[in-house]
Amino acid sequence: MHEVERRARLVERLRTDGRVSVAELAEGLDVTPSTIRRDLQRLARDGKLVRTYGGATLPAAGPATGGPDPARDAKRAIARAAAALVMDGTTVAIGSGSTALELARQLADRRLTVITNALDVANVLLDRPGIELIVLGGVVRPRMHSMLGHLAELATEELRADTLFMGIGALSVEQGLMNDSVPEILVDRALRRMARQVVVLADSSKFEQVAPGFVFGLDEVDTIITDDAVAPDIAAVLRRRPNLQLIVASTEPPMGGAS
Repeated sequence: MHEVERRARLVERLRTDGRVSVAELAEGLDVTPSTIRRDLQRLARDGKLVRTYGGATLPAAGPATGGPDPARDAKRAIARAAAALVMDGTTVAIGSGSTALELARQLADRRLTVITNALDVANVLLDRPGIELIVLGGVVRPRMHSMLGHLAELATEELRADTLFMGIGALSVEQGLMNDSVPEILVDRALRRMARQVVVLADSSKFEQVAPGFVFGLDEVDTIITDDAVAPDIAAVLRRRPNLQLIVASTEPPMGGAS
């Protein structure tokens, strides 16, 4: 069976059963467990499934509609631009959220130390030969799959990173970074304290929105990466801020293949 057909059948099995193990897939498709693991890694990197311990499940549907995420192309473009900033051999921290997850997929074949409090990110990077993976402990936030609380915060005191890549719920030029979960905010602040620099991954829909919890101001941010639908006036204001770099990622597919 060709690998393309095998992976298509693997995804169809997931749609039928919801969650399956490596052993079940290997038996059903008459291949070795190592072949299944390679297929799962490739499909996870392409965003078609989420790795779990010993198997896989389908990714969650987009939050707004129950269907595909309308900002997915923008998030993938942002992730590609963020990955281009990462040098092999460095230590990066990756927060939770869908754009951070896209970044993890971009970095899966790199040689890095990655610190994360996001189970989805950890699943994508699990068992990657070039990745030394450090996962923070804590209480798991439902749906977001991030680990929060004092255990996660305490762990950050023992760790350091070159760069923190973090998504955000809302971003305002005047009010800074905001989110809707206070426990998430506290861990984001702890992650920021352990990193030399901060890169915020924010698709254009997040700008000039308001969320109830203040994370920190733009003076704590080194780089913002957004997509090419960002309003020109907002982009102009951000570019005028001292010590802040704005990167606008193109949503056009990269040359040589689809996103």
